[in-house]
Amino acid sequence: MSQAKPNISANLPQIRQLDEAAANRIAAGEVVERPCSAVKELVENAIDAQATRIEIAYADGGKTLIRVTDDGHGIAQDQLPLALSRHATSKIDGSDLLNIHTFGFRGEALPSMGAVGRLTITSRALGAESAAQIAVNGGDIEPVRPAALAKGTIVELRDLFHATPARLKFLRTDRSESQAIGDVVKRLAMAEPHIGFILRDVSGGGEGRIVFRADPCNGDLFEALHARLRTILGKEFAENSILVDAEREGMTLTGYASLPTYSRGAAVAQYLFINGRPVKDKVLIGALRAAYSDFLSRDRYPAVALFIECDPERVDVNVHPAKAEVRFREPGVARGLLVSGLRYALAGAGHRASSTVADATLGAFRPEQRPAAPIYQMDRPSQTALRVNHMAQQQGFDESVTGYSGRVDNPREVEPMDDVPVTDHPLGAARAQVHENYIIAQTNDGMVIVDQHAAHERLVYEKLKNQMAQNGVAAQALLIPEIIELSESERQTILDAAPQLAEFALVIEEFGGNAVAVRETPAILGEVNAKAMLHDILDELSDLNQTQSVKDKIEAILSRVACHGSIRSGRIMRGEEMNALLREMEATPHSGQCNHGRPTYVELKLSDIERLFGRT
Repeated sequence: MSQAKPNISANLPQIRQLDEAAANRIAAGEVVERPCSAVKELVENAIDAQATRIEIAYADGGKTLIRVTDDGHGIAQDQLPLALSRHATSKIDGSDLLNIHTFGFRGEALPSMGAVGRLTITSRALGAESAAQIAVNGGDIEPVRPAALAKGTIVELRDLFHATPARLKFLRTDRSESQAIGDVVKRLAMAEPHIGFILRDVSGGGEGRIVFRADPCNGDLFEALHARLRTILGKEFAENSILVDAEREGMTLTGYASLPTYSRGAAVAQYLFINGRPVKDKVLIGALRAAYSDFLSRDRYPAVALFIECDPERVDVNVHPAKAEVRFREPGVARGLLVSGLRYALAGAGHRASSTVADATLGAFRPEQRPAAPIYQMDRPSQTALRVNHMAQQQGFDESVTGYSGRVDNPREVEPMDDVPVTDHPLGAARAQVHENYIIAQTNDGMVIVDQHAAHERLVYEKLKNQMAQNGVAAQALLIPEIIELSESERQTILDAAPQLAEFALVIEEFGGNAVAVRETPAILGEVNAKAMLHDILDELSDLNQTQSVKDKIEAILSRVACHGSIRSGRIMRGEEMNALLREMEATPHSGQCNHGRPTYVELKLSDIERLFGRT
């Protein structure tokens, strides 16, 4: 124990000034973490240069080549050397670090890349007679020389991290790095739907292959964004998402969010933007989870592309060199905007369910192999002709006479009600009940299959929530308040959240020292382990700066009550009951999915059914 440690010198360490090359290599470790980081910085520079088309090429996952070509306003020849100097930028003047309207502003990206790779910039400024080129290799800047370029800028980065070979060992496979580059480009393409993007993999030489292309989108903001999201996230997301447009205290929320029945198994399709900048923010991710907490189970995640716009001075983007993290001056306003905006949009969707449910249902069918010879097919009769034929044949069709039954497991037929015309209702009119659980309804252009238990469970749950919102959460006072010892920071955190928790009948007061007293708990929860609940709340507050624990527990109880109080599977329903259920579903928000995010009904179009039988 008395032996001196070998790494402690007897002499005092000397403070030295690092040279510029070493400082740039250290800075590059934060700014250029991997190839996709370099792509992000270069594409953001092209967007800031007001480019309308941007082409990105890479080789070997970006390790050997990254080239970004744009048609922006370019860089003047005499400013090219300054562009490679640390903390030199055209984006800000340094007087105000909050009022930032551009992607870049630090002036670190280009010198950092030049410090760890071979960087070449070729640019022709708007109105200049000729183009110029400058190169830097491992921090050594070469003189500016003339070059040939019609317009814009080409930035080429070769042999990334050749000056710091140890960093190469921490890079992933070429395929992983290529996927990361594609993800970065797609996020920036979402933020700028009016700009065209082309991403090429030129690993084999030549022009390579196009791995992603997004042409400029026309129309207003929502039309352009919807078209761009269809290109990036696919047709299914575009068809099964809802428009979000909300405003709160000077902040606006726009974008598209998926229906609850169109969800993912992981949070891989959640794209959030602040003033057009792609970000990953814990407050917003937590708010997104809270907005969908009523509609999805914990193992399912919504797909969203949401944009928050606010005064730049209300959000600090100067938190990290990578600029992927931000800090709101009023995080509660941003969170409230996201939760209320999403819930309002989801409520506006009404009973709508995603089209992927019908696609999956049709995919489960196996149509019989079509014969080789053509089949004569009569034209489909009109709805009026069908009614006339039905009335003409009604008296002669009597299953009880012949003993023949066309029912499946003895379904209950429902006589069409005169006051429930098919054409007046989205979910149609009930026609039968099969297996004492599924309602068959006829719509104007198809049919609907309803899970009666799941649908009624959602309706009862929505009623219980509305009653709770109107009457508040009933509290039960503890005969002996539960005293819980916490650390100083935990005590202060839980007391700061006490007003919010009191809204859900969880009353917490100071007790002295670092202890708090739990005096009331929500009556609907019954006997509660207050200590465990408080620690769960503290974990949420520490991780997300917000808590949903108490609300989630209460809504879980309401969901369980709704499940037990709804129409059970196996119950035979009369025709008027079925039609009443359909009408209530149409009038109730969120009735397209049950409390766990599963669909409550499937809609099949007549054209799809005819395709199964080879009639088209």
